[in-house]
Amino acid sequence: MSARALRERSRADLVAHLTEQYRCVLFQDPSSGECGAWQNSLPALAEVLCDAGLDEVEVLIEQKLPLTSLRADAVLAGSHPETGMPSYVIVELKQWSEARLVPDSEDLCLVPKMGNHAALHPVAQVRRYCDYLQDFTNLLNDCQESVTGVAYLHNAEDLDVDQLFGLPDAKAQLFTKTTRGELIRHLQTRLSALNGALEADALLESPIAPGRQLMRAAFDEITHGGKFLLVDEQQVAASLVKRAAAAARRADQKEVIVVSGGPGSGKSLIALNLMSHFSMHGRPVVHATGSRSFTTTLRHVVGEKNPKLPKLFRYFFDFTAAEQNGLDVLICDEAHRIRRHSGKEGTPDTFRAGRSQVEELIDAARVPVFLLDEHQVVRPGEMGSVKTIDQAAHARGCIVRHVNLNDQFRCGGSRAYENWVLRLLGLEPGGPVPWQPEKDFELLVADTPQEMETYLRSQQEAGYTARMTAGFCWRWSSPKSDGSLVDDVVIGDWRRPWNLKSERSVGGVPASSLWATESGGIGQIGCIYTAQGFEYAWNGTIFGPDLVWRDNGWRARKAASRDGSLKEAEPEEFELLARNSYKVLLTRGLAGTVLYSTDPETHAMLRALVPGRASQ
Repeated sequence: MSARALRERSRADLVAHLTEQYRCVLFQDPSSGECGAWQNSLPALAEVLCDAGLDEVEVLIEQKLPLTSLRADAVLAGSHPETGMPSYVIVELKQWSEARLVPDSEDLCLVPKMGNHAALHPVAQVRRYCDYLQDFTNLLNDCQESVTGVAYLHNAEDLDVDQLFGLPDAKAQLFTKTTRGELIRHLQTRLSALNGALEADALLESPIAPGRQLMRAAFDEITHGGKFLLVDEQQVAASLVKRAAAAARRADQKEVIVVSGGPGSGKSLIALNLMSHFSMHGRPVVHATGSRSFTTTLRHVVGEKNPKLPKLFRYFFDFTAAEQNGLDVLICDEAHRIRRHSGKEGTPDTFRAGRSQVEELIDAARVPVFLLDEHQVVRPGEMGSVKTIDQAAHARGCIVRHVNLNDQFRCGGSRAYENWVLRLLGLEPGGPVPWQPEKDFELLVADTPQEMETYLRSQQEAGYTARMTAGFCWRWSSPKSDGSLVDDVVIGDWRRPWNLKSERSVGGVPASSLWATESGGIGQIGCIYTAQGFEYAWNGTIFGPDLVWRDNGWRARKAASRDGSLKEAEPEEFELLARNSYKVLLTRGLAGTVLYSTDPETHAMLRALVPGRASQ
């Protein structure tokens, strides 16, 4: 809407309209904080624009950044007053009345009304939004001067936020209630008084250029200083770790950083960014996971360019005898995979080391960093959780700092899809809801597994990565004597093999840990053990008979599972692990997902919720 229309709309009407849009897109109600921001900050922006004579500038409210779930408070669209070229100003609106910098940090703030929670400096935040919009919007790729940003703290006087003016940036500037007049003059240098509807439409309709896949960029990230742009809480997490590491050698107090986030929220990007930073500065740092596939893939990718780099990627069980604080930083990625002890499962407690695995990891570094998603615990014995880490860290006298990424990236930007999956599987309250088609993510149902495969292969032929996954409900055979795979997954007349069990490629079929990232993986079915930790553009998920829909609820069938690791699980534990497993399988796709269930009643339920068909 135009700035004039925004000013003329009543606050109650504006909040009601935005609340309805929020519900339609995200399947949940906005927080009271967001409603308060709409009610107080947007009218303040509208008044500034109208006082600047920019009544016809188009204001895109809560504008979603491409391929993420991040939203800029507002994007002002119009033409440049001198060149007449399209011009866009990203606006970050803050209701802060006072703020100060975190000691020994340039880009982290403490805001009294937010308690002790570190927030990203608003100039750093809006600058990253500018860079991100240009990096992923074809219209703006070659127009470096067309996007700028402002952070407007409309409730704050200069003296109450004076420490925040020390972060210079040519592309983003900070304004307060004190400098409202300067903000007006600044906007007049970026936008003309002409109608901005055409420029707004051009931005909204511009093709989106997706970012590079994590694995293909791992080597560049580690050796050349970070090709991934961290935004918002991602940057907060990275800055907290860097600050803690800088202070660690002169302080007796040890800090543990815990970063929580769903799949695709940027946890592994943070990990690689930190690996790059500390490696370049000669600080001892190691990356560890509990996932063989993930670690093997990272070792494979970086080892092709530098045979020394794979040594930086370890497993959680490698730290049983590690020197205390021998590392400056230990980055524990996929920390939900942490087990109770590092010894082999089934080993009697009397023969185990005296410490738990999480205690071993905390002891191994001056700054242990844990990145996890608690909804990805899929095996008995895995007990990585925020609570477990907190308890172990506090017992050792450590300070614990938390960062939540759950409003960040998700499946090509579809935070709504992750919410839909969580409700579908009963991992969040509210029950399943119909899927509302959206621009950034496609959800389809296939009526046969062949239909699913045909659709995914068409996406692969179009240049996208595509994989098929399934619940572990069929036996998993070793290759035949001639090296060919056994078609273990049988659904009617359709037959396909699981991915390879071994780490040796056979006849062009990728090794087990490389199934998700190497070409040739489309012909096999991946399970939870090979899919977890990876993403690809298009994902197909087959619900097997281990989780079916009956009488308006899910029923877990342990007898239908072929997963040997779950044979000792109690029924209640099995059901939760089964739901978590399907949550992982369902959230691997960046661009879209195709669903199929072998159970007719479950399939009918999915068809009723999802309007799109793979056959269309």
